[in-house]
Amino acid sequence: MFTLTRRRMMAGTAASLTAASLVSTTGEAAARKILIIASNQDIPNFDPHIATGYSSAMLLRNTYDSLVRVEGNPPKPVPHLAQSWTVSPDGTEYVFKLDPAAKFHDGSPVTADAVRYSFNRLLRLNKGNAWMIAGTVDEASVQAVDPQTVKVKLVRPFAAFLQVLPWVWIVNPALVEANKGSDDGQTYLRSNLAASGGFTVKRAEPGNLYEFERVANGWKQGGGNLTGAIWKIVRETASQRLMIARGEAHIAVDLQSEDMDALKNRPGLVSIIEPEYRTFSIKMNVKHGPLMDIELRKAVSYAFDYKAMVDADGYSKLMVGPLPDGIFGHAPSLDVYRTDLDKAKEHLAKSQYAKGGFKLKMAYVSGLDQERRFGLILLDALKKLNIDLDVTPLIWPDMVAAARSPETCPDFFPVYQTANYGDPDNIAFAAYHSSRNGGWQNPVYANPKVDELIMQARGETDQDKRKALYVEFQKAVVADAPDIFGVLEERKLALRTDVKNFVFTPVASNAVELFPLSLG
Repeated sequence: MFTLTRRRMMAGTAASLTAASLVSTTGEAAARKILIIASNQDIPNFDPHIATGYSSAMLLRNTYDSLVRVEGNPPKPVPHLAQSWTVSPDGTEYVFKLDPAAKFHDGSPVTADAVRYSFNRLLRLNKGNAWMIAGTVDEASVQAVDPQTVKVKLVRPFAAFLQVLPWVWIVNPALVEANKGSDDGQTYLRSNLAASGGFTVKRAEPGNLYEFERVANGWKQGGGNLTGAIWKIVRETASQRLMIARGEAHIAVDLQSEDMDALKNRPGLVSIIEPEYRTFSIKMNVKHGPLMDIELRKAVSYAFDYKAMVDADGYSKLMVGPLPDGIFGHAPSLDVYRTDLDKAKEHLAKSQYAKGGFKLKMAYVSGLDQERRFGLILLDALKKLNIDLDVTPLIWPDMVAAARSPETCPDFFPVYQTANYGDPDNIAFAAYHSSRNGGWQNPVYANPKVDELIMQARGETDQDKRKALYVEFQKAVVADAPDIFGVLEERKLALRTDVKNFVFTPVASNAVELFPLSLG
């Protein structure tokens, strides 16, 4: 059990907090090895089959286990709950052998039945990471051959199946069933764990901090010397920079370009600036308000100042369409929107809003100054079309809530999206498949043709045919102009030099994995 409170703390006070002040006493801090991570993002939900976002991913990958983990650069799946596995020649059947030592926090074993239950609950709820296995696994696919053997029969081939498994978390069926209620355990798991991972949640103070504690006598052997960690909510990146510089945090995960410049060559710090499949786009509300008009969306896309966007972030390059450069299937010669005011005015004249004279709204994540700057660039561009823009900050839970319907979604919704696995399916499905509507990755965009291309590419085993499908997908999305395709940003992290055993992996690297880390 852990304590869940509703204490709120202003982000501005964060810089005055030390690692010692974040635990009970200075003596306790000295005796324990507690890692302090400064993050902009709260953790709104603990349910492993509901929650999304990098902060939730951090909690889940440290408290829950999956069949395989991901590590390395380039990333690859490695054993976790599954000690080994085999794959049929046609790629449709996987057999996993579970580690017999694996146990849940209550001491009960992690069995093949628990794996089957977890997959089926994820499919039933059809939320969270369910999209990762949608159309490839159904409720008859996962079978418990014996307590330590799981067989998965795919409905159709899926090239990235092993790569998505690190994000399919295994729950304790007995604990979920005992607290199932009328919503399949969603109320219970929103703020409780049914897990087997190396850490548990000791304290949760939404808006302030989340404290993790290493599980005593956990089933996994080895790892680092951490006894705990604190995920500290620090809204302003400048405050994160001050905390890491002063030694009041060990890792800062939301730093912007100017923060990295300010920390460069500072003693006691390690800066990590690495390429990652991390896209930034500004999504447009195609289902409600003026941006339902495709001609207006194209006008906005041509009016936007892309050079100013790159200049505002010294560690990025422009996107060419919806997929990141370098990923399989990306079309580098795609004809995309670039600044052209004449074309912008031409499309505006074809729209229902030829004279402008109205106001749109953009929301951004409070404290992410880079998003605010991108919003100001958009504001300047829209002025040239006689359109005004209201740029409004929202905390992350409110951004997530705003994405739930076309009516609550702002006209412009900025999204950083980091691939959970190095396959185009990750970005294509999460950001553009209509089944994701109502979530922050794709609040409103839906096109049946695009859906069909995504599903065809997901199941295609011939690599040349699969690549061709992704090229068609990119062309179809660009033609719809649902986003301002922005920049590919390098991942920017800062660590104190006393953080040991951190190895960068270009997959959700801001969702820090605690188990291998040490302080010393």
